[in-house]
Amino acid sequence: MAEAGTGFLEQLKSCIVWSWTYLWTVWFFIVLFLVYILRVPLKINDNLSTVSMFLNTLTPKFYVALTGTSSLISGLILIFEWWYFRKYGTSFIEQVSVSHLRPLLGGVDNNSSNNSNSSNGDSDSNRQSVSECKVWRNPLNLFRGAEYNRYTWVTGREPLTYYDMNLSAQDHQTFFTCDSDHLRPADAIMQKAWRERNPQARISAAHEALEINECATAYILLAEEEATTIAEAEKLFKQALKAGDGCYRRSQQLQHHGSQYEAQHRRDTNVLVYIKRRLAMCARRLGRTREAVKMMRDLMKEFPLLSMFNIHENLLEALLELQAYADVQAVLAKYDDISLPKSATICYTAALLKARAVSDKFSPEAASRRGLSTAEMNAVEAIHRAVEFNPHVPKYLLEMKSLILPPEHILKRGDSEAIAYAFFHLAHWKRVEGALNLLHCTWEGTFRMIPYPLEKGHLFYPYPVCTETADRELLPSFHEVSVYPKKELPFFILFTAGLCSFTAMLALLTHQFPELMGVFAKAMIDIFCSAELRDWNCQSIFMRVEDELEIPPAPPSQHFQN
Repeated sequence: MAEAGTGFLEQLKSCIVWSWTYLWTVWFFIVLFLVYILRVPLKINDNLSTVSMFLNTLTPKFYVALTGTSSLISGLILIFEWWYFRKYGTSFIEQVSVSHLRPLLGGVDNNSSNNSNSSNGDSDSNRQSVSECKVWRNPLNLFRGAEYNRYTWVTGREPLTYYDMNLSAQDHQTFFTCDSDHLRPADAIMQKAWRERNPQARISAAHEALEINECATAYILLAEEEATTIAEAEKLFKQALKAGDGCYRRSQQLQHHGSQYEAQHRRDTNVLVYIKRRLAMCARRLGRTREAVKMMRDLMKEFPLLSMFNIHENLLEALLELQAYADVQAVLAKYDDISLPKSATICYTAALLKARAVSDKFSPEAASRRGLSTAEMNAVEAIHRAVEFNPHVPKYLLEMKSLILPPEHILKRGDSEAIAYAFFHLAHWKRVEGALNLLHCTWEGTFRMIPYPLEKGHLFYPYPVCTETADRELLPSFHEVSVYPKKELPFFILFTAGLCSFTAMLALLTHQFPELMGVFAKAMIDIFCSAELRDWNCQSIFMRVEDELEIPPAPPSQHFQN
């Protein structure tokens, strides 16, 4: 009974919603019918005659002012629409119509019914799309004090956005704090320091924590933000390693004594892994690449389950610097798996290795005559796979677009990931002879394979629509965000552009030829008003004839016969 009652209520609700969807048309016809019935009391004929006489007395100056004002208003709307579209990627009028006017007109969101009837495959693709739009920590992020701040000192520009730095603050609070920090004074100070927005306040809090105790997280903060060179940062990280290793060994022995000790051990593990990874990156920056590779390999063996730091991407970059391509292939064989999340580093490194085998002898003219060999076909397919995953990368590798400093967070398949990859891997592509030439000749062919990337992909899921918005938040304002696929101009921008041009043309013609345009305007008004008056007069004459002769109403065809 309960199910039957619920079903009846759902049907009743759907009927009411359907009726409201089309109720406005009923109201429209009711208004027309009332106007027709009340045409005599409302004196519509007299009002139309008065309006016609008023319009005939207008001077050309009025039409110049009218068309000029219309052109100005439509031009302002056009400028605002264009600015809003460039900043947010959508039309303001369209967004307001969908968000506010559609519910008032009876528009219904059918997501609930669609979700309840969707298949498992659709659910998997939706979950994949959501995960693709997730913002990830950049595994190759630079040092804020030694690299980002130096860029600011030289150029006067801020390379990091507030949104990006806020995400980093959230990461630090997640990795470097736990619920038991209030029991230790130094950790309690650092817990507050990670929440500070002012860099100087964070640095002062770190020094205050070091006065109390050898705090590993305090050394991390100073190495990241206060150190002005990589050598200074490495020195501070070594001090952090000494303090963090002792905390890790103590918490490792007590981790099974309760949930509080387990959380503390998890925090100490994150701190230790972060310190060792940054030390390896310091060695890589200072030219000690083999030492950096050894540190990364040891770290991956010691903590194989901590994949959230994506240390293998740091290892791939260092191995490419050493030109150890066999070791790079071994790492790719482990991480370029269908069950693991992909990245631009994995896809484009796999393409680079396959391109390396044929790029030195590749010629587009020879390939067009004899066709592609098996190795060349494999290389082209690998490039197409990489371009489908992230179509923004080739423009940076081919230097068709200028590079900026990579952000601290990236969006996979977005412009931010492309910048982060090209910033470190452009030199590796240049080192392989002919690799960039092969990329230049073949990368645009990917878009012929996926003509509708938002609806259907070829090797990956459809391209997510949220990348542009997230990249605009992650990347600085002076960088022109790469957008894929290119959005067509909204209808309202084209409409306002046409309206502005048309009214401006009318204003110009009216100003140059006032008499001719005045005659034209009066003629159009006379034609329109005379047609309306003729219809009303015919109807009133027929009504009077019927009343005088007391003839019953006849069909329209009989009126013309009589």
